[in-house]
Order: sequence, then C-alpha cells, then structure tokens
Amino acid sequence: MRKYVAYYRVSTKMQGQSGLGLEAQRSAVRQFVKQHDLILEEFTEVESGKKNNRGELVAAIDRAKRTQATLIIAKLDRLSRNAAFIFTLRDSGVDFVCADMPEANTLTIGIFAVLAQHERELISSRTKAALKAKKEQGFTLGTPANLTQEARVKGLAVRRNNANQNKRNRQALTLIRIYREKGYTYQRIAEELNEGGYVTRNGKPFMKGTVHYLLKGSSG
Repeated sequence: MRKYVAYYRVSTKMQGQSGLGLEAQRSAVRQFVKQHDLILEEFTEVESGKKNNRGELVAAIDRAKRTQATLIIAKLDRLSRNAAFIFTLRDSGVDFVCADMPEANTLTIGIFAVLAQHERELISSRTKAALKAKKEQGFTLGTPANLTQEARVKGLAVRRNNANQNKRNRQALTLIRIYREKGYTYQRIAEELNEGGYVTRNGKPFMKGTVHYLLKGSSG
C-alpha cells in the first residue's frame, strides 16, 4: 500500500468556492491512485499562479515528509509559472508524482519549469513592447470604443488557445528529446505523446514520421 498527500490549486477565490477545476483535479488523482493505496490528506490552495507564497503547499510537503508519503499533484502546470517555485519543490526532498505526467522526475520538472518561466517572460516583454509601439503611434490604450464585447471575447479566446498550443508544442518537443535520449523509437514516442493528450499543430495524433520531422526540424 502506498500513501499519498494530495495537493490541489485553483486560481481564484470564485473557483475555490464553486469547485470549478477542483473536482477535475480530484478526479485525476483518484483515477491515478490504486485501489489499495491511501490518500492521507488533501490540501487545496486558492490563489494566483504568479505567487509563490503557498501556505497549503508548504503544509502538504511537511505532512508528506512526516508520514513518509508521496505528494501527488493532479496537473504539473497547476503548480506555478515561476521556475524558482518548482525548483523549490524539486529540492524539498519530498517524493512527488504528477497524475498527468507520471514519468516526471527531477530532470523533466526542471525543464518544464524553465520553459514556463521563459514563456512568461517572453509574453511580458512582447506585451510591453506592443503597448509602447501603440502609444508612440498615438493610440489611446485601455478603452477601445470601436471594439465590441463579442470581439473582445473572441480575441481573448484566440489568444488563450494560441498560447496554450504554443506551450503544448514546446512541451511535446522537450519530451521527444528526453525520450530519444532514453532510446525510445519514434513509434513509441508517438504513442507516448498521444497517450499524454498531445496533438500536432493541425490537431492530429502524432505519427512516427511526425516525431522524426519535428525533432529534425528543431535541430536545424
């Protein structure tokens, strides 16, 4: 029997009260934990992903250490978008596992942390540069009267989808490189990516040829 301490995070107080996102995380953890395993305690954090003062996570790590249990997290990207924070978890000495990425270890979690931090910094710098350019062109920022509510909603959905797809593509390429270093064939890598829910830029499942092409293109 294996013992677990579960940690969940929702981004806002409203999500914490409504259970939005929380039940999905609980379901992922329960599906991962085997029948005879035991979840000793559950900790839920309600706050922004940009902040690292996570009292509940600190408590969860402490509980796992004291009971020699494994800290289980539903989704790796629920931890933080800050590399230093994930490195803190990695260096805490507690045994951890991610339900959405069971193969994650100190190497892969570090890679994803760096990618997350880099992406956050790129988005921030590009946003500042774009706003500065608009101001220099004489645009009044913040209250575009000609932009309808429908256009705002549609634009936000497109930006979120593009950002999420870009992040997933980077993660897929990182995993491909890791799997190749482990000696996986292109076919097996494609199967691993498909099982992990990854898709190509066209929204299609990975094939061994796609994996080979993507890896070759990234090294060129």
